[in-house]
Amino acid sequence: MTSTASVPVAVEDWDAIHARHHRELLGYCYRMLGSPFDAEEAVQETWLRAWRGRAGFAGRASLRVWLFRIATNVCLDLLRQRPRRERPVDVTGAGDAASPLGPRDEDRWLLPAPDHWLLPPDQDPARTAVLRDSVRLAFVAALHRLPPTQRAALLARDILQLPAEETATLLDVTVPAANGLLRRARSRLADGRTDENPRADKLTEHQRALLGRYVAAFERHDIPALLALLHDDATLAMPPYALWLAGRDQIERWFRREPNPCRDARALPIQANGAPALAILHSDDRGLAWRPFAVQLLTVREGRIAAVDTFLEPRLVGLFGHGELQPIR
Repeated sequence: MTSTASVPVAVEDWDAIHARHHRELLGYCYRMLGSPFDAEEAVQETWLRAWRGRAGFAGRASLRVWLFRIATNVCLDLLRQRPRRERPVDVTGAGDAASPLGPRDEDRWLLPAPDHWLLPPDQDPARTAVLRDSVRLAFVAALHRLPPTQRAALLARDILQLPAEETATLLDVTVPAANGLLRRARSRLADGRTDENPRADKLTEHQRALLGRYVAAFERHDIPALLALLHDDATLAMPPYALWLAGRDQIERWFRREPNPCRDARALPIQANGAPALAILHSDDRGLAWRPFAVQLLTVREGRIAAVDTFLEPRLVGLFGHGELQPIR
């Protein structure tokens, strides 16, 4: 007779389990929630629930599926309490550079996340390409137009690469129901495909030179040089504010506003959401140290910059290793 007793997770194995699954859990929860801070909160809660429930792990599913089932429930709980994450350019009209930024909305807008904890190392190139595409900001925005259970089904099948039976276990539904969620999710995503930003590891030599010129012009606050790198219809967005601008004329007016926080800034190349990005640092009040200010994602199209998304959240900079004050030399 087969025993149905629980198979507890050995305490001495917990560090190894954490090391093996933590990064993948972060990536999954980020795609589900659209914020790296929410993702960290969800993963912390996942480990807490898993630790408390480890004695009840019966081995009917794999340990990985068990962990991701807990993570899915955590994410669904959070999503019931919080608004859907979006991009200003998708849901509001373009504004005027003379307008005030307006109120901050910390919970509404999508935020970027660093590649180094979204993308596992040592993957084969084809798999890495799929994972990079699945964290692009435009793709994450499209995911967030799906109902949460459809989002989870799509991520389970296409990102976690779980079979239908394990996807159903993760979602606590039947296999036909899980397949139905997946079909609807794929159909809705296919209807809303957008042009893709070239991945940071796929930029051409010309595009890399373009980004280098952008960094140099940005740090010099050379507005004519910056504008020369933009498309005529380029956009500038500044979450957590709803205001965004369209067109080089509006962006020029914005950069010429005084006082202008972009003057005397430092821009450090980083990679976020599978794309090129910058960590923006400002000098402190005494001019003695650089302090974190924002993370900026750049969309390159046809030899010029098509979009500048500047996330005015200093905490984000710390996720990329630049959160500490750095002396100005």
